[in-house]
Amino acid sequence: MLPYINYPFEYLSGFLGTSVDELKLIISFILSYPLAGLLKRIPDSRPAYKNAFIIGVSVFYLVGLFDLWAGFRTLLISSVGAYTMATYIRGPFMPWIAFVFLMGHLSLNHIRRQSENNPSVVDVTGAQMVLVMKLTAFCWNVHDGRLPQSTLTDFQKERALPRLPPLLDYFGYVFFFPSLFAGPAFDYSEYHHWISTAMFEVPAGTDPSHRPRTHASRRIPRSGTPALFKAMTGFFWIFAFLKFSGWYTRDLLLSHEYLRYALPHRVWLLHMFGFTTRLKYYGVWALTEGACILSGLGYKGIDPVTKRVRWNRLQNVAPWPLETAQNTRAYLENWNINTNHWLRNYVYLRVTPKGKKPGFRASMATFVTSAFWHGFYPGYYLTFVLAAFLQTVAKNFRRHIRPLFLPPSPPSHSTTSAPHPPSPTTPLKRTYDILSYLITQLAFSFAVAPFILLDLPSSLTVWRRVWFYCPVGVAVSMAFFASPAKAYVVNLARQREKQRGEVGTSPALREKSALAVGSAGRTPQYQQNAQGAKHRGSNAGAAARGKDTVLGLPSDPAAELQEILQDVSEEVRGGYKATRGGRAREEVESPIGRAL
Repeated sequence: MLPYINYPFEYLSGFLGTSVDELKLIISFILSYPLAGLLKRIPDSRPAYKNAFIIGVSVFYLVGLFDLWAGFRTLLISSVGAYTMATYIRGPFMPWIAFVFLMGHLSLNHIRRQSENNPSVVDVTGAQMVLVMKLTAFCWNVHDGRLPQSTLTDFQKERALPRLPPLLDYFGYVFFFPSLFAGPAFDYSEYHHWISTAMFEVPAGTDPSHRPRTHASRRIPRSGTPALFKAMTGFFWIFAFLKFSGWYTRDLLLSHEYLRYALPHRVWLLHMFGFTTRLKYYGVWALTEGACILSGLGYKGIDPVTKRVRWNRLQNVAPWPLETAQNTRAYLENWNINTNHWLRNYVYLRVTPKGKKPGFRASMATFVTSAFWHGFYPGYYLTFVLAAFLQTVAKNFRRHIRPLFLPPSPPSHSTTSAPHPPSPTTPLKRTYDILSYLITQLAFSFAVAPFILLDLPSSLTVWRRVWFYCPVGVAVSMAFFASPAKAYVVNLARQREKQRGEVGTSPALREKSALAVGSAGRTPQYQQNAQGAKHRGSNAGAAARGKDTVLGLPSDPAAELQEILQDVSEEVRGGYKATRGGRAREEVESPIGRAL
């Protein structure tokens, strides 16, 4: 640590009532803005200078500001280890060996931090979590660069690395200071395109009036305005967090005063406790994204519709869609977006063999990775397990209950596959939207409480004080959809559609009407699409088919548990048949005295 650097932080922390390390962390985010402005002004023809500047600033943050010599060593071990493995290990197991090494290294630091149990002290685990995402992706990109292009998906082709980057470029990627402590994570190809300015090439034929404005000596577009907007947004969220955190606290939920309120009031306080915690992440991620935008790395080309420059390449959270989400998928997809991308592209789809659809093994591997990546506090696992079942229940409600609230689709005599116009909004539909919004938000307010409280006793205490309303609702819902009532609901929806002369337009009805319709009435186009869907088993299309994970959570735990039981059953039957086949072979070979 630099001499005397702690004095102003100690004075301000006493004045603001926060810890010294937390104050330093916020100051480092703010300081990244002028430093990112200086970084952008280094000549484009001097990428080595940019890399050296990036590494120097990160070393200053780690050692000069936080005195994290051990943390600096930890990041070096991970980055040098990953680069060495990518260099010297050939074959399909290289990314997995690096993955185990990086996740094991991170797990050791998680255990150490958990044993110290001092959340107010900034250590290197946050930066290491970001680095694990970057380095595991890097190793997969190197592996993809060694494979034939014909075997890669479009996503893999865009990020494949046929050659290992120079060490200076690599460490510039590793220690990119605007996202060092809190992300966002990104792939090496994006960093290479940024530092080589290839990212800012405008497609030929673009209207000159739509080209992004640049400085005469730079290719990086002017990004001061969007960066300033992100910074102001981040300060707004941080200010709101400081205000709300004095009202909705952990101590309140665990106090006797909390029990004096009626149940609806306690549920409201629990919801606001989760909302207050999210405000902190909104603020931090907005500040770090703004610094990335100012450096130019947040550039995402020109919007084809609005013709305006997009700066959301590294967006990590979408607060408004999340806070107004009416279903679990919309809620989870707008939170920790870059972690979602990493888990999907570098775990979920990588576990799945080529030519097969992702199944239980892929979901379980992703779930375990997500859990271990976060750490080992019991609260994380309570949240993950409950959220997985929430997804199952939400899917059943949307598939079977939602059609009852929609106006029946008008009759259609068209044989084309053109989509129907959106259903008009009716009072009944608005009622469903309001109820689904309230249920989604309150369910996740309950589910994420252990993620914030961390320890098991506190988590169960808070859950008990609101009468375990979420697990009870999940259990009742799953029992309902496992009972004959499900068939009654489906038939009711079919009757509504028959009144308008069309059956099977909703997701709930398609699975029931498919058997009744048969293949005789299907158009050739339908049959061709169905056959293509049947044989399209590559993991590249998993997301498009809808069987995908969000934040590592299984999309349907019940169905996937049934799938693994079926797999085990097939393995047992296969082994039994093989055993019987072997015995029969011996019985034939024994009398004739020779092998078949």
